[in-house]
Amino acid sequence: MHGFVLGFDVGTSGVRALAVDARGQILGAGSAKLPPTLVTGARREQHPDDWWYGLQAACRSLGKQVDLTQARAVALDATSGTILPVDESSTPLAAGRMYDDADTGDLAARIAQLAPQESAAHGATSPAARAMGWLDLPNLHCILHQADWLNRKLGSDDFITDENNALKTGYDPVARAWPTWLESLGLPHVRLPKVVPVGTPIGKIDAIAASFLGIPAGITLAAGTTDGCATFLASGASRVGEGATALGSTIVLKLLSDRPIFAPQYGIYSHRLGDQWLAGGASNCGGKTLTALFNEAELAALSATLDTSQPTGLDYYPLATMGERFPIADAQLAPRLTPRPADDALFLQAILEGFSAVEQLGYTRLAELGGPKLISVRHAGGGSRNPAWMKLRAQKLGVPLAAAWSDEAAAGTARLAWRALGHELKLS
Repeated sequence: MHGFVLGFDVGTSGVRALAVDARGQILGAGSAKLPPTLVTGARREQHPDDWWYGLQAACRSLGKQVDLTQARAVALDATSGTILPVDESSTPLAAGRMYDDADTGDLAARIAQLAPQESAAHGATSPAARAMGWLDLPNLHCILHQADWLNRKLGSDDFITDENNALKTGYDPVARAWPTWLESLGLPHVRLPKVVPVGTPIGKIDAIAASFLGIPAGITLAAGTTDGCATFLASGASRVGEGATALGSTIVLKLLSDRPIFAPQYGIYSHRLGDQWLAGGASNCGGKTLTALFNEAELAALSATLDTSQPTGLDYYPLATMGERFPIADAQLAPRLTPRPADDALFLQAILEGFSAVEQLGYTRLAELGGPKLISVRHAGGGSRNPAWMKLRAQKLGVPLAAAWSDEAAAGTARLAWRALGHELKLS
């Protein structure tokens, strides 16, 4: 297939844009920064126009590397749970309230009484709770997610969201519908967008938007996803049983499943990817533990001396601070980093062994909860550049490991843009 598609990742602090051809080759990348989030107590807000200007700037940056007139489709991801109210013309009626905005009063408690335990709408940062504060706004037509509003700017045919962005607002991915408990809460379905599967064509790029972005008018616009799901898609995983681990400041792992896994006691819920499901969790272990104990030069020097064939025999649970979410859910769990050997290299190896054990336990936990057998794991993030850590992971997981196709979430949304054109990227 000729040409390429565009994938956009709209994050908290910036926007990334990638051009990806039909073979999965990344032809170019562009980026733009966003203004800082406005913080007032527990409230977190950004102005929607800044997202739109950031998208334009990232696309112009990309246009310095590729001929944007060859673009064939567009898809974007954005922060999961960021929402805003709009009128019938999609004009924002207030600032966007961010995914980590916890200024929701007692509404989280009301949701806890109404929503099923497995719903992703629970918690102080629930988008459903934030949405309740806008229901009396004059001219309110719909409450959109960040990605939905940007898609309206690009040319979406209607007020549409995707099954991943809708999840934390209370969408039931099994029934594939907005649930009745939202109506009982006081949030009418008529104020929520229509929901479609990820990768669904939802319109054509509007002529005005095309002129701002420098791309052809009339090319396909696809329903995207959340930033977390886009990162998984960027791993290249596509078969049931494939996992993807992000080895960053925390350890985040996701598993592609043929059935949903719901375990709110571990912070696990499932996103729908067509007829497949994406389940996972995030441990508080990870790079932030290392950076609290070693500087970059020390890490590099010590890692080069490790003999991973000789286990330390130490049983660490290497948290940076108290509290764990997954695979153990215990807000009072203390870091276990003793006894500390006199040799700093052994100390580092024991920490990396602990990280590997946490990752293994995470995938084991998903299997215990009904997930498929793990067949392989792809990895991304800063930790994947540490050879010693990679060897220890291989020993512990006992399945083939491979680097992710890309560590860019925008590459994952590019996969969805190709899907909307009827083409699945072959990335194995």
